[in-house]
Amino acid sequence: MVFQGSSAAISHTGKVRSNNQDSGYAGSNLFVVADGMGGHAGGDVASSLAVHRLESIDHPFTSPPEAEKALTEAITDAAAELSDTVKIKPELAGMGTTVSALMMVDEYAVIAHIGDSRIYLFRDGALTQITTDHTFVQKLVDSGRITPEEARYHPRRSVLMRVLGDMDDEPDLDTFIMPTQPGDRWLLCSDGLSGVVDDPHTSKTLAQGLAPGRTADQLLKQALDGGAPDNVTVVIVDVGGHHPVFSGTPTVVGSASNPDGVDVPAARPGRTSWLHPNRQAANEPSHFEPAAEYLEELIEEDRRRARNRRIGWIAGLVLVLGLLAGGIFAAYQWTQTLFFVGADENTVVIYRGIQQDIGPISLSSVYEDTDIRLSSLSDFTRERIEQTIYAGTLDDARRIVDTIAGTEVNR
Repeated sequence: MVFQGSSAAISHTGKVRSNNQDSGYAGSNLFVVADGMGGHAGGDVASSLAVHRLESIDHPFTSPPEAEKALTEAITDAAAELSDTVKIKPELAGMGTTVSALMMVDEYAVIAHIGDSRIYLFRDGALTQITTDHTFVQKLVDSGRITPEEARYHPRRSVLMRVLGDMDDEPDLDTFIMPTQPGDRWLLCSDGLSGVVDDPHTSKTLAQGLAPGRTADQLLKQALDGGAPDNVTVVIVDVGGHHPVFSGTPTVVGSASNPDGVDVPAARPGRTSWLHPNRQAANEPSHFEPAAEYLEELIEEDRRRARNRRIGWIAGLVLVLGLLAGGIFAAYQWTQTLFFVGADENTVVIYRGIQQDIGPISLSSVYEDTDIRLSSLSDFTRERIEQTIYAGTLDDARRIVDTIAGTEVNR
């Protein structure tokens, strides 16, 4: 049965890169996002080849397992096509692409995924990431070594562990089948969106219930407002709903939408133009798949970063505690330069410090017992002494005592 619902696809170069290496597809039953990698010449070729190979299986299937098999075979064929292309054009060696594909079969969604593009499901007001990123930092998150928030800003977040490339004719795909229902909103996107717009803002946009095209436009605008350092591709798929159903003409966006095919010039590192002055990074790959020995170096580097982070926290805590202790000691020392006159059981006493206490800690001590008995004082003077009289300096305290002795003693 042909999918009953509506969809939209949109792709943008972003604000930094000089070409769009993403490709997107929204058809009758099939929806795809592919994020190419491999520099100026390779990424757009890889994503375009993958989308066009998958486009050939956009038709109804009799069962979800049949669709799952077709997706797996099509993506594997795309990997072989990448290898054949590199044999003809060696300058493209090392190119690859992520692939996140969604096939609708009756009441089921069939998913195939490799890389770090993402598929989300928005259902009953909750946004859930359905696919798992095949990245180095995701492995760190899964092992509990860093938090998801730390992963968003990790310096190695673009290191892919799995990708559809020209070096592997049998890509390691994630494929699975899950039920879907009317009212579900599916979001497929490259990391140009998910790496800039966080899940709460994405969820809020999807919750507005606008048509897929307007929803995709709003998500793209948020990515651009956030700087859009990478290409941005968004595909929205609504199951059922009140918006117009699929028109019969698939939507192809990004590099795959070039009607004349993707131009494949030899890569020219550091190329700039008057449109993109001093933007060498615009032609550099947004992702790369490292060799095994490089991953070992990354793991060791991450261990060093974790150790350094712990050392930094400990050093910072020690510094704060040291400053706090120093401040407390300095404050205490200052209090010991002050004096006041008070009572100690039966006599008038000069105290060093201040009248306040901090819990069980006294900030004053007896400095000098005057031997003036409280019983020899008038009621008014004795009450004042018992309430303490601030003096400031030792000389001031002694003058207060002399005054008491001269006027009150032996009245």
